[in-house]
Amino acid sequence: MARRKRSLPKEPVTAHVTDLTHEGKGVAHIDGKTVFINQALPGEDVEFIYVKKQRQFDVGRLHHVINASDKRIEPKCAHFFICGGCSLQHVSHEQQIQFKQKILIDNLKRIGHVEAGEIREPLNGPEWGYRRKARLGVKFVAKKEKVLIGFREKGSSLLAELEQCEVLHPSVGKRLPELAELIRSLSCYRAIPQIEMAVGDSSTALVFRHLEPLTDADHDKLKTFAENNQLDIYLQAAGPDSITPLWPVLPELFYQLPDYDVRFDFLPADFVQINAEINKKLIPMVIEALQCSEDMHVLELFCGLGNFTLPIARQVASVTAVEGEASLIARAKQNAENNGINNVTYHVANLMDDVSALPWWKSHKYDCVFMDPPRSGAEQVLPIIAKQNISRIVYVSCNPATLARDAGILVNEYGYELLNAGVMDMFPHTAHVESIAVFEK
Repeated sequence: MARRKRSLPKEPVTAHVTDLTHEGKGVAHIDGKTVFINQALPGEDVEFIYVKKQRQFDVGRLHHVINASDKRIEPKCAHFFICGGCSLQHVSHEQQIQFKQKILIDNLKRIGHVEAGEIREPLNGPEWGYRRKARLGVKFVAKKEKVLIGFREKGSSLLAELEQCEVLHPSVGKRLPELAELIRSLSCYRAIPQIEMAVGDSSTALVFRHLEPLTDADHDKLKTFAENNQLDIYLQAAGPDSITPLWPVLPELFYQLPDYDVRFDFLPADFVQINAEINKKLIPMVIEALQCSEDMHVLELFCGLGNFTLPIARQVASVTAVEGEASLIARAKQNAENNGINNVTYHVANLMDDVSALPWWKSHKYDCVFMDPPRSGAEQVLPIIAKQNISRIVYVSCNPATLARDAGILVNEYGYELLNAGVMDMFPHTAHVESIAVFEK
């Protein structure tokens, strides 16, 4: 027998907001039950409309602010209350940083049962137009006779109708209507589900995923658009391996770190740090935290295409760099060769498995470890690091919960001290928290 859906009150309900979740939602309580309310801030009295009721909690949509918090500001983006791409534009930038720092500290205490000896000053960068990598949804909506491009609506699988995006790099964020018109003019406009963007120092690449073949006329329209707007266009007929350039024939996608005399060539689907300016500030912070010197041997885990590897290699005797994705290791090796750096050895290994028997681990002694793991963290490699008694670990994290878990393991099980930790504003106006932690034994 089908379960009957819970009926939702249609009229606005009044509530007092007491806290903020890690996703940036206001927390209120109605008849002893928790309600999470989008865009509501602590201290506010609000009216909200129920959008979901569950056993443990309910979800509401902000309808009206009765008494506004002094932390509330007017969002810059006209689409903020619809688009799910940002969640904190209604909060001042300074307050966003404080909120993220509180999340980090709370996670360390609550999940890891640890406290940092020092909280680092937050690393700040540009507020707007910072995002150089994104995957944009594309959908032709027959009722509107219109192609939509962008992010999903808040709490919905539907694409928001956007005229522009303030956080995307302007080469794309200011061109959404033109891109929509371009796609609508193609023969297979109904069969293009996404565009992936990647911005380098001198070019912007757009990868058009298409589920049906494009005609010669489609190719001509894409090429003309690319030439007129100084864009590189790639086509993707199937998986990531099918990505091929359309225009120009031999595009160059790269970024440079002048302070370390290195240049990184990458492909549009490769992982690179979202925020170029924060990345430039983060690298010297990592090098300082590692206490790099000419006689050091550094182990880097989850090295990607070498963003941290090559600058570190300029400072030390050697770097052993490990990554699970073979294609990224191939790019990393090529980047090292292109930059004339020959004191790095690269290895492909699944760092979610036991790697203690692999030659690069068994036959080397390392002075310190640097790691920048995915959201799942680095729990599997912590025991072997501790077993070799490596004295210093620098950990960059994109998930404060798994960082806190791993910090608790290092401190409470393996005797490390959490010297310092802090946040960096890699994703302004979102609830995403990027952080760094330094451990010493």
